[in-house]
Amino acid sequence: AFSDFALEHKPDLVVIHGDRVEALACSLVCATNYIPSAHIEGGEVSGTIDEMFRHCNSKLATYHFVSSQDAKRRVMGLGETENSIHVLGSPELDFHAGPSGVTIDQVLERYEISFDDFGIVIFHPVTSEQETMGQQAVNLFDALVQSGRNYVVIAPNNDPGSDKIFDQIAKLPSERFRTLPSMRFSHFSELMKNANFMVGNSSAGVREAPFLGLPSLDIGTRQTNRAVAPSLFSSAAKSTDDILGYLTQYWGQKYTPHTAFGEGRAAEHFVNAIKDPAFWTQNLQKNFQDHE
Repeated sequence: AFSDFALEHKPDLVVIHGDRVEALACSLVCATNYIPSAHIEGGEVSGTIDEMFRHCNSKLATYHFVSSQDAKRRVMGLGETENSIHVLGSPELDFHAGPSGVTIDQVLERYEISFDDFGIVIFHPVTSEQETMGQQAVNLFDALVQSGRNYVVIAPNNDPGSDKIFDQIAKLPSERFRTLPSMRFSHFSELMKNANFMVGNSSAGVREAPFLGLPSLDIGTRQTNRAVAPSLFSSAAKSTDDILGYLTQYWGQKYTPHTAFGEGRAAEHFVNAIKDPAFWTQNLQKNFQDHE
């Protein structure tokens, strides 16, 4: 177990990423045993139970490496000291900022994608909306079918409600929809760089797509208030007509890269932070910090 590992090896720092319950387990071990921990991408908001886990991680962590100034403000609102918070940008953008290492032809061949004019679809369940996820999926995929376009569909995560999404994915016409359980990150990056549109409720649509200048449509509540960008649009999950309208108007448009979540230099900022001797003087006994 991680608790035994941490007590045996006594790490100088444990780096914990994101908002899943597995990360929370590590945070609890570190906080209980006064082991310094750094939480990556705290202060984000979303429409799922993951947001609660994310904020819990932030309260347990010693250091905070956040993606944006908005995220910094939210972590401070949790009572964390400003000197414990470092704005890195989103780490995923580091990879997207450079060459993927593969060509789009290699991506299409590896994943047996038969079209080169396509959009990307990623639609995850919202745990607090399980009763309506089936209908949300029906409305979304009906709009995509009606659009007459081609799509690469990345399968949803396994949160409750995913079965209802899979039921609708199984009905999609295979000649225009290529469904994949997952992709290598390098290949996914190259796919995004060559896509004409992105639609769904993945964080990739609200952070990575705007960074790449790719128009994206955020569906439903899962990413509500997480980001604002000129290339980012939103629609209620029930509104088939609105979804179709966005697809028609913005398909294939290119936008100036949006850098609210960084410029692809998160690793550089992280290294600079931990090289500073003052970084290691943070008090492990935390106190709530009121901010004016």
